[in-house]
Amino acid sequence: MVRSVKNHHHQQLHGHQQDDQHDHLHNHGQHRHDQALLTRRTLLKSLGAAGLSLGLPFPAAAAAATKQPILVVVELSGANDGLNTLVPYADDAYYRLRPRIGIRPDKVRKIDDRFGFNPSMSGFERLFKDGKMAIVHGCGYSQPSFSHFTSAAYWHTGAPNTGEPYGWLGRVADAIDPQLTPNFLVNIDERQSLAVRSARHVPVVFDDPERFARKGLRQSRALLDNSVSAEAGSASRKYLDEVAQSARQASQLVRSAWEAYKTPVDYGIISLDLPKVASMIHAGLPTRLFYVSYRHNAFDTHVQQAELHGRLLSYVSDAVAGFIGDMQRIGRADDVSVLVFSEFGRRAAENTSLGTDHGTANQMYVIGNRVRGGHYGGVPSLTDLDEGGNLKFSTDFRRVYASLIEGWLGHADSKSLLSGSFDTFNLFA
Repeated sequence: MVRSVKNHHHQQLHGHQQDDQHDHLHNHGQHRHDQALLTRRTLLKSLGAAGLSLGLPFPAAAAAATKQPILVVVELSGANDGLNTLVPYADDAYYRLRPRIGIRPDKVRKIDDRFGFNPSMSGFERLFKDGKMAIVHGCGYSQPSFSHFTSAAYWHTGAPNTGEPYGWLGRVADAIDPQLTPNFLVNIDERQSLAVRSARHVPVVFDDPERFARKGLRQSRALLDNSVSAEAGSASRKYLDEVAQSARQASQLVRSAWEAYKTPVDYGIISLDLPKVASMIHAGLPTRLFYVSYRHNAFDTHVQQAELHGRLLSYVSDAVAGFIGDMQRIGRADDVSVLVFSEFGRRAAENTSLGTDHGTANQMYVIGNRVRGGHYGGVPSLTDLDEGGNLKFSTDFRRVYASLIEGWLGHADSKSLLSGSFDTFNLFA
């Protein structure tokens, strides 16, 4: 029986509250209103400054011909514990560091003679064994921050220990789509992520497709209201009217895609918004960059980690595996790759509260039909930790970004986008 995903009731888990500076992060670097003439570019920046979620329509005929590579980024907010996600069950040091919360060899989902996934991750186990998952070990950066707020900003911008105002995906969008294709960059969330902040693109940002509409400061809403009239004689006023109409059409496109989307594929209990991504791909929108996240710092597992962490990982594993299966069903599996990451890992040793504290190096996962499955990067030692008892990172996370930019999205100059040269992995067939 075909099940409509949009009618499925999803639960929400609430983790630790975000840092009080969270709003500052998402407001930092926003475009200020240009008091000069309202050109197209200054108008779009002004609308972005108001926190608007708007996009422009895309002709269905053109959509049908579009089969460019698509990247879907999934953020696990709160710092996922990599050691209990991909368990190094063959390493005795793991069990010495985690005598109570370490997952025993007979429980893990073994994928080779060294590693096995958490018992709840049947979806990831299947993806790896099918050759559709690349696991990149030891991902991190120099001078790591243990603040969720700060480290997330570093990963979002791809520029650790700098004041970079734009997100790495925003810069990618500007580079690979200089013509500013409408609906090219989509962020499904309650608020815009720094990762998609762009100098030129205005990302489409929404949470619930059925309630998706233009949003903005009260003072700015008049710019988009139906009351704006082209009959006023002003070229700027005419353009505002055109943008207002385009914004309405963008929200209609998203709602129409969602309403028309039905799938028999099971995404699990919490779908991570991936059915919404699938609906837009199925509808033929030209989006090539999607960003979703498991919100509310859910993976910040300081206390009684085992049961909660297992549930969280089951949700992620089921949702990602369901999404890949759904792409196969609609004939787009060869066009889509998924990146899964978290802003840092957890400390190697368990704490006294049967949880784990903020750490450093972690895995990144790249998943898709055209991914060369296997292990990449150096596996951090569990016996040679840093002074704080943390894993020493072996792979700069920007190597993975560079590999996606060049190897998947086909843009040769990752160096300028990441402000540095990073050796790429041969991740794609």
